Amino acid sequence: MFTEEEKNKTRRSVRKITKQRLKNIGLYYLQRFETSTENLRQVLYRRIQKYAFQNPEFNRGEAEGWVEEVLAEFQNYGYISDERYAELKVKNYMAAGKSLRYIQGKLKAKGIDENLIEQFAEEQEYDPFAAAMRLARKKHLGPFRRDEEERRDNRQKDMRTLVAAGFDYETVMAVLDSEQAENAL
Repeated sequence: MFTEEEKNKTRRSVRKITKQRLKNIGLYYLQRFETSTENLRQVLYRRIQKYAFQNPEFNRGEAEGWVEEVLAEFQNYGYISDERYAELKVKNYMAAGKSLRYIQGKLKAKGIDENLIEQFAEEQEYDPFAAAMRLARKKHLGPFRRDEEERRDNRQKDMRTLVAAGFDYETVMAVLDSEQAENAL
């Protein structure tokens, strides 16, 4: 099909990784997304991996040292802050009706400390019933279904959905046993 020369032409070469290039990649990422330190570290490491795969003689150790220097510099300038990121995400997830378990899992995956997550959750006065009701309203579950027959027929499905979202059994049952959607909140 293709000759080796044609294959090489279609492959896009990755630009050389330098400390300044890593800094530019990080700044461009931060222009578009609020992120944690650990997440930005992973983004930069992936770039290093990609370049090192195409250039086996590349010194990864030196580049990983550059990453740490760039991250320290960004923290000093206030470009990245795990506290700010955690507070923003906790507020957004709670407004969306996510469970505390879900929020903790997502933020731990981004490298945020558990104590910091719990601190912001306490500041937001997390109410699992209200969060589950928001999710039920959004997904038309339980008391937010159209009629009583549909509600009965889909009770197990609704229960699975809420449990999979990270809510405990008592909260799920309280939501599903709510009589009126208008009176639920």
